[in-house]
Amino acid sequence: MARKISVLIPAYNRLNALIAALTALTAQTYRDFEVIVSDQSDSFAGNDLTIQTLIRILELHSHPVKVLYNIPKKGIAHQRQFLLDHASGDYSLFMDDDVVLEPDVIGRMLKALEEEKTGFCGMALIGLSYLNDVRPHQHAIEFWEDKVQPETIRPGTKEWMRYPLHNAANILHVGQKLNITPHQQKKYKIAWVGGCILYDTKKLRETGGFSFWEQLPEEHCGEDVLAQHRLMKEHGGFGLIPSGAYHLELPTTIMNREVNAPEYLV
Repeated sequence: MARKISVLIPAYNRLNALIAALTALTAQTYRDFEVIVSDQSDSFAGNDLTIQTLIRILELHSHPVKVLYNIPKKGIAHQRQFLLDHASGDYSLFMDDDVVLEPDVIGRMLKALEEEKTGFCGMALIGLSYLNDVRPHQHAIEFWEDKVQPETIRPGTKEWMRYPLHNAANILHVGQKLNITPHQQKKYKIAWVGGCILYDTKKLRETGGFSFWEQLPEEHCGEDVLAQHRLMKEHGGFGLIPSGAYHLELPTTIMNREVNAPEYLV
C-alpha cells in the first residue's frame, strides 16, 4: 500500500549520523510514510546490523523501508533525482543523513503544506553548538500574513539575502524571541531551505526535479537551491517556524563547491 509521504535520505559515509536520523524517524507521531535511503558510502550502510534493526522497527510500525546502493556516484543532484524517481508518496520529504527531527516535525510540515498547496515547505536546521551565539543582525524575518505566493529568487537580489536567517541557531533564537510555538506555527519568506524540505511530489517532478544533474559536473553544490527556486517561481514555497530539525554539525561531504547550481545554470 502506498504511503502519503516518502522520506528520502541521501547518505554517504556517515553511518552514525544515519543511525541517529533513522532512530528519530521511529518516534514520529505522524505515521503514514515510507523511508528510502540512497547510499553511496564506501561500505554499504544496508549491511550494518544497527541499520537493519532500525529498518525492522520502522517496518514493525508499517513504515516500508528501502536502502538502495546508488553507485557509481554522479553528484548530489543525481543522488536526489535517484531518490525522487523511487518516491511513491504524494509528498517527498528530502532529509539529509545528518539531520535529527523532533517527533512532531513531519506532521507539522504536512499540515502547513496542505494548507498552502505550494511547491514545498522547509524547516531550517538548528546548530545547537551555536545556542549561546545570538546574532540579532541576522534575525530579520518576513512572515506570510496571507496565502503564500510564487516568487522569483535570483542570486544577489534582496530576496536572496534572506539566507542568513538560517545560519547557526538563528531560527531557534527568533522563535524563542517571538514566542512562536508548534501549536501556533508560522510561515515565513525564504531564499531557500537546506536539509529538511517537504515537497509536493507531483509539482517537483513537473518543474524538472533534479534532472538538471546531467548539465552539471559531478562535483557541485546548490542543487536543492535551484530546484526550490524553480518551484517557487511556479507554485511558491515557504519556511516553517518553530523548527524542530537539528543539524548534527558534521563536516560536509561535498568538499568542492566551485560549481553552484543556481549560478552555473542561469
